[in-house]
Amino acid sequence: MSLFKTRRTIKPAFMDASREVPLALLDTILEDAHWAPTHGLTQPWRFHVFHGRRKLLDLSEGLQAVFCASVPAEQQDEGTLNKLAQYPAGSAAAVALLVHVPAKSRIPEWEEVAAVCCAAQNLMLSAHTQGLGAFWSTTPTTTRPEFVHWLGAEPELHRSLGIIYLGWPKDGAREKLSSTRVPLAERIIWH
Repeated sequence: MSLFKTRRTIKPAFMDASREVPLALLDTILEDAHWAPTHGLTQPWRFHVFHGRRKLLDLSEGLQAVFCASVPAEQQDEGTLNKLAQYPAGSAAAVALLVHVPAKSRIPEWEEVAAVCCAAQNLMLSAHTQGLGAFWSTTPTTTRPEFVHWLGAEPELHRSLGIIYLGWPKDGAREKLSSTRVPLAERIIWH
């Protein structure tokens, strides 16, 4: 079976947070992400990496603070706050994905976003080949300009595409996850 057919989303609840991901392995995965296609070689991705318990706790606290500061109190819910705390706590590393979008560029913003999405796919496939699980979270808090600012980037020049959480899958986690697709013929129109 191919790499593409065996990759699955592994949420942090199914990751073993007690097992660290070596920095050298993260470097390999990020290097693979860095080789995504990019129009004009702009390489618009910016990877903000959180590694180790302390940094993941910082991310958790930051996400919760952004949520509480940017969402009206009457719209805040405990379930979202719990996710923002549990996702970093359940993973071994996290990569926030930013798109660098200069004020004046000959490359349209949508193409820069597409390039970062390609980098995200490379990252997740690379993680899968190394035995890691990955989960791309795009909760509204992770895509807000306030989160970009919290990361230390300029919201006027960057867009956030969420966070990819990484970790070693718990025993049996992959086997419990299945995925199906409609027949390919239903998604092709031949001309």
